[in-house]
Amino acid sequence: MSSKNDSITINAVPNTASSSSDGVNNTDQEKQPTKGIAEATIIEQAPSSHPLLSLFKRKEKHRPDDIATQPSVYDDPLKAEQFKPSPKYENLHRFDPSFRWTWGEEERLVKRIDWKVTAWACIAFFGLDLDRSNLSQANTDNFLEDLGLTTNDYNYGNTVFLVSFLLAELPSQLVSKKIGPDRWIPTQMILWSIVAGSQFWLQGRPSFLACRALLGLLQGGFIPDLILYLSYFYKGTELPFRLALFWMANRLTDVVAPLLAYGLLRLRGYHGYEGWRWLFLIEAIITFSIGLWSWFMMAPSPTQTKSWYRPKGWFTEHEEKILVNRILRDDPSKGDMHNRQGITIKMLWKSLADYNIWPIYIIGLTFGIPAGPPDRYLTLTLRALGFDTFNSNLLSIPAQVATTINMLIMTYISEIINQRALLGLFTQFWFLPCVIALAMLPENTPHWGTYALITVLLSYPTPHPMQVGWSSRNSNTVRTRTVSAAAYNICVQIQSIISSNIYRNDDKPLYRRGNRVLIGINCLNIVVYIAVKLYYVYENKRRDKIWNAKSLDEQNEYRENTKDEGSKRLDFRFVS
Repeated sequence: MSSKNDSITINAVPNTASSSSDGVNNTDQEKQPTKGIAEATIIEQAPSSHPLLSLFKRKEKHRPDDIATQPSVYDDPLKAEQFKPSPKYENLHRFDPSFRWTWGEEERLVKRIDWKVTAWACIAFFGLDLDRSNLSQANTDNFLEDLGLTTNDYNYGNTVFLVSFLLAELPSQLVSKKIGPDRWIPTQMILWSIVAGSQFWLQGRPSFLACRALLGLLQGGFIPDLILYLSYFYKGTELPFRLALFWMANRLTDVVAPLLAYGLLRLRGYHGYEGWRWLFLIEAIITFSIGLWSWFMMAPSPTQTKSWYRPKGWFTEHEEKILVNRILRDDPSKGDMHNRQGITIKMLWKSLADYNIWPIYIIGLTFGIPAGPPDRYLTLTLRALGFDTFNSNLLSIPAQVATTINMLIMTYISEIINQRALLGLFTQFWFLPCVIALAMLPENTPHWGTYALITVLLSYPTPHPMQVGWSSRNSNTVRTRTVSAAAYNICVQIQSIISSNIYRNDDKPLYRRGNRVLIGINCLNIVVYIAVKLYYVYENKRRDKIWNAKSLDEQNEYRENTKDEGSKRLDFRFVS
């Protein structure tokens, strides 16, 4: 497909002035020949509107029989040809620019996708986190002492896991893009569950580190693979909240896992084995079952849902046309590659070299570090405060419930007010008083007071799902969206590696030095979020100035002949 068709993000708007999903003001509406036709370049927005005011507006209601086909470039014959999907696009046979449907039909279909795709994704993520985080519950059952390990060995094991996880991210994403996430994700789950279950037979430091490394390699690409899969079914404005539900499963695991551990760790002594061994084995069996089920649950795309075990598929031909055309009207760049088409070295380099996505990667390196060590050491801290094995697991639950609720609220608000950097900044101001208090906490503080402080800190509204959607929205091609999901997650894993080594053995039990480091990183994050916000605002204004100075003929000539791709196009605007 030509470069001009390789990188456009469409923001559909109604004929009346409204807030765009990219937040770009149209300062040149008089020049537009077809008012109401959405364009990747210029978006109508009411001049008097303010992002915070949108928070108090009631969501626009549509009657079920109203036409849901949103205006887009496909309504203009000239632009429609410029943004035509690739001949290799797997859903091309359902693409029809003249096709119309109602809101009632679309909303029913989105609900069905939520049950068939998002609900499954949440269960799959539950399986990932069950095997990824159960080391924390094992610690409450004398895991380190039984294997003769120190907290530094524990840190080293986490670092080995995270480095392996990081190294697997991009290769796994490339494999997923080549053979399809519907094949690769179930394979990953089955393989890592086998390794997770083998931890039943751990004997010491070498076997512990070997299992950590293998788990990291097999789990590494799961998250970006699943994000890519979800993008096949949802519009850009729908994806962030689904990702929040996706990460809600992560937090739900942190609620369910301690409850499972509360029962499974009581098996200590059963057949002569420690309780943590049974914990690893039984939870691995659960993940193995989810992996097998996923082979039969996943479909390659909205138009490829039929199989020998599902002869009727999920959708009718009419429903498939709705699903395909609503996605392409929202973002024509999703039609620029086949879902089984691999990323070449040249395409990979172009995507990694897209420096306009780097600000989000920079955020990914440090945004969650202020809460990282307190979260990772929560169960060990609770044991040190005098709580027993079972209460330590149960007391970790309230913070996980609170942060889940706050995450969903933040992600929802980010789409309503069309702001991301400012909400990420809010999280940093949530952290700051808490980490300062941790650094100054008197030694004789009552253990319930320390617990309350850590619980408040760990109840923060994580911006992570919002930032994954942010990276996807600013990518503007399938290839960059594929690579950026992995690249951002690599940065998050680097963050976890840094976080795993801030609390050291010689600094316990209060970790004064470590908490001072967290304060410094917290202040750095505040500066980073402000800088990223200013960068995207500046870049959008610069492009507005250049684009609005062009005549209509010059704009058409640019779209026809430009060599610019992805986010480098002058007719693309960033969300910030």
